Amino acid sequence: MPPCTPDIQTWQQTLPHGITLSCRACGEQGRPVMVFLHGFPEGAWVWDPLLLHFSKPENGGYRCVAPNLRGYERSSAPEDVKAYRAKHLVQDVVALIDVECGTPNGQAPLAALVAHDWGGAVAWSLVNQHPERLRQLVIINSPHPGPFLKALQNDPAQQAASTYMNFLVQADAAAQLAANDFERLFGFLTGQDGALQSLTRQAASPKPSWLTPEVQGQYRDVWQHGLQGGLNYYRASPLRPATATDPGASAVQIPPEALHIDVPTLVLWAQDDVALLPCLTEGLQTHVPTLKLVPIANATHWVVHEQPQRVMAEIADFLTPPSTAPQATEPSQ
Repeated sequence: MPPCTPDIQTWQQTLPHGITLSCRACGEQGRPVMVFLHGFPEGAWVWDPLLLHFSKPENGGYRCVAPNLRGYERSSAPEDVKAYRAKHLVQDVVALIDVECGTPNGQAPLAALVAHDWGGAVAWSLVNQHPERLRQLVIINSPHPGPFLKALQNDPAQQAASTYMNFLVQADAAAQLAANDFERLFGFLTGQDGALQSLTRQAASPKPSWLTPEVQGQYRDVWQHGLQGGLNYYRASPLRPATATDPGASAVQIPPEALHIDVPTLVLWAQDDVALLPCLTEGLQTHVPTLKLVPIANATHWVVHEQPQRVMAEIADFLTPPSTAPQATEPSQ
């Protein structure tokens, strides 16, 4: 398990439907709750600086919770690929929200859901289906399914940028990524794996300064529990470029009602993300009426590592402070 400071709690949270999520948290129970969802190939520990920051009284005094999503670290990792479809991932997070936000007087809405990459994919679906569960949404480089589907069907640049997905769904992808002390998986993070061209920034790209030996060790601590769970997210979703043997996104249609987001939303988008291009924010206002879009220059897909202070400042500027947040209302019938 990744190391933690004395201020970060870790535990195994068993949910009513039989899934257990390995969680990290900071802040007092009973305070307004923020939940943080990680992406691939990360883990809950990547949010530690934000858990510590937003739990401080001067920064809102939130109860900050980051689960390892199903398939990651010590969370439940079902073998069936169908267990990684969106409805199951949403069920996990809704159940965790119920645990954390329950009060003596009933269910209080989540103060904010913060999500990156695959965590964002889960968050978009959750908020579409359960808008009453939270007050605000923060998305970091995770495409809304509407613009993403459109780009995968019609935009050659994004189609090319997403071809790495077709590698990640191969039967032997986990073994290839784990070989030689996770050499290719670290290449995935740094853009230095020549076989994953869409993630390669430039041939001579140096190892990023944030990928210190300590951070590498934290990644290894998560990956040693297995990679197949995280890869199953890609295998369970049809949102990937079409190939000669797989129709992928070309065969997908999403009804408009499944795309609407009815809570105030902040989208932070690192502009140098070579896998998820800035075009994926075009037309977002159509689906997210109350939207604040903040481009972040000189940052890649791993912006939470690269510019944590900027990310925290943008989130803090967006959040409605707990003392002034609107009171919870009953969900509409």
